[in-house]
Amino acid sequence: MIDLSGFPAPDNAPEPGTCIRIERPEKGLAVVIFDPPHRKMPVFDSPLLRDLDLALDEIEADKSIKGVVFTGREPLVFVAGADIDAIKSLTDPEIVKGVVLAAHSIFNRIENLKPYTVAAAGGAVPGGACEITLCCDRIVLADDPKTRIGLPETQLGILPGWGGTHRLPERIGVPMALDAILGGKLFVAKIAKKRGIVDRITKPEYLVQVASDIAMRRMKCARKTRGMKKWLVDRNPLMLNIISSQAKKAVLSKTKGFYPAPIRALELAVGAVGRSRKRMVELEAQAIADLATSNVCKSLIGIFHASETAKKLGKGTDNFTPRKFERAGVIGAGIMGGGIASLMAGKGIQTRMADLAPQAVADAVALHRKSIDKKVKRRRLTRAQGTAAIDHLDGTTSTTDFGNTQVVIEAVAEILEIKQKVLAGLAAQMADDAILATNTSSLSVAAIADGIPHPERVVGMHFFNPVKAMPLVEVIQGENTSREAALEVAALALRLGKTPVIVKDVAGFLVNRLLGPYLDEAARLFTAGANPAKLDKLMLKFGMPMGPLRLLDEVGLDIGAHVSVSLHEAYGARMIPGDGIQALMNDERLGHKTNKGFYDYPKERKAKPTLCTDLAGFQTGQTAANLSDEQIIDRLILTMVNEAALCLDEQVVEGAVELDLATVFGTGFAPFRGGLLHYADSLGLPEVVRRLQAIADADDIQSREGGVDKFTPAPLLKRMAENGERFFD
Repeated sequence: MIDLSGFPAPDNAPEPGTCIRIERPEKGLAVVIFDPPHRKMPVFDSPLLRDLDLALDEIEADKSIKGVVFTGREPLVFVAGADIDAIKSLTDPEIVKGVVLAAHSIFNRIENLKPYTVAAAGGAVPGGACEITLCCDRIVLADDPKTRIGLPETQLGILPGWGGTHRLPERIGVPMALDAILGGKLFVAKIAKKRGIVDRITKPEYLVQVASDIAMRRMKCARKTRGMKKWLVDRNPLMLNIISSQAKKAVLSKTKGFYPAPIRALELAVGAVGRSRKRMVELEAQAIADLATSNVCKSLIGIFHASETAKKLGKGTDNFTPRKFERAGVIGAGIMGGGIASLMAGKGIQTRMADLAPQAVADAVALHRKSIDKKVKRRRLTRAQGTAAIDHLDGTTSTTDFGNTQVVIEAVAEILEIKQKVLAGLAAQMADDAILATNTSSLSVAAIADGIPHPERVVGMHFFNPVKAMPLVEVIQGENTSREAALEVAALALRLGKTPVIVKDVAGFLVNRLLGPYLDEAARLFTAGANPAKLDKLMLKFGMPMGPLRLLDEVGLDIGAHVSVSLHEAYGARMIPGDGIQALMNDERLGHKTNKGFYDYPKERKAKPTLCTDLAGFQTGQTAANLSDEQIIDRLILTMVNEAALCLDEQVVEGAVELDLATVFGTGFAPFRGGLLHYADSLGLPEVVRRLQAIADADDIQSREGGVDKFTPAPLLKRMAENGERFFD
């Protein structure tokens, strides 16, 4: 038996021999079924790997077996990859290496079995699940919308460690393998078949039978061959060097060097050509040992778990199951309203979009059509699916025909009276249990719901711009909003491919409340003489997607100033807006919308913006000119950490997990750092408190009112620091 002593076993680990069933439906055929009693969805944990090793002992000992099928307990339940929780808990690289090598020995046994082997998989087939199929002679996949297969490990800060970096290039060639591995892509059945990842697709109900017929050689199943391409590309050192160089350039451009896993995976996949299987196993094991114990991996796994926690919102509770909305409405056909309507129609929801301006409706419908046509051309949708998506959106200039809709989202002007009027008109024609959602970014949901019949069904559903690209949706539960209504909106967000976080109805909600002090501080540092190029470059180096001054330009300096004033009115002294922005606004510099703010934006479409050369004229002091890099980073980031702690104390979100998820998906906080509170943990909370207090005590940049400023450590931070606590274990 293999040694898996270093691989943590789950608390409910079953007895040996109970995780795998071997059925013999006919002479010469063995069907190996992954069916662990301790998990609803099987994963490669230590009990399953142990029992797989035992099953292989039995198969190897039976010389009558001519064909073997590996499958799950159901056609769409195979194995959901490796045990992520166990990987996260490992901190010793040598233990990790031992576990990887042990698993390799099992997978290699499958590859070397004398009977003909066929994998019969469906549903989720990611990571280790995909790798075990690659060990088989042939792969049959269930042709179902739920089926996805691929190697997403780089998204978790690791790489395919059970043979994926060499078996996939062998099967489909280096270029396509790199595309799959570096992008962490999961493919639907038809695309997987087209690329040669799998050999056959079939309906789920025929999955095991087709696989069995292939295993027993009653059915022919040819593997897609690459012929001359294999020799021209995979065996050509010059071509491999070109492919490797181009791929590395693309990876570094995307990751900025913050994520080592894609580069290690690239080196292994390209280097697999000509190397022995033994050597590749050693290199994969060492790479996994280095990566799995890194802070980057732990952070990305934490985000993954947070995302999985968010998905549970869509399931409701034991006593409540959210409705699956089939008819929806959107009021407003601008950038946000049009984007939301297009998103819903694209997900199969019959959507009616209304706007008083006929041209706005026409433009939004045209953009939706253009977006769908593009997906059809790129073969992300079939022509029939594209036609259906287009037909699911109906544009109108009337707001009186929404009686049969189950949910309506208003995305009109950010003016309380207008939003109240729109929702009141909708409430008068819709059923009492219909959801009235508002896309407000700053107004109180309770105030919007005031006077609306059944205010318990009024919910905030705050999308971020651009709608299709930004993954977060804040679900705002107002004072009178029912938990059931919030859960139904969260379920809708998940259906739209978004990640929902339920937040309390407070000024700025969560994301804007955290971004506010960050952007205010950047503006204040600029006004006080800090080098603007340095400000943005430091934040890019820290891992933010763009610098704070560039972000202010994108938001719009006028919008940023408006938000600052609103936050100041709600939270007082620690949210005092800086005065530097006003001078730029007075010069008609509002950012990207006016082609000039902190940056110049050329009219040429592909031209990159450049930092303005006359910004010194808008700086009124030099007190920030000599701040060190560390001091600037602390002032920008720790002010967000401080506000995050206040949000937790006020229960704006349910916990640290949800808050960090929102910071990564909503503010763009560096994923490899795990979120604001993960970052605070990495510094140590006593150190966070010390740095904040030092800035508060010595600060000659910040304006103060009543002796209070935003760097005074939050009470929660102080308590946790004194007690030696962390936000995460």
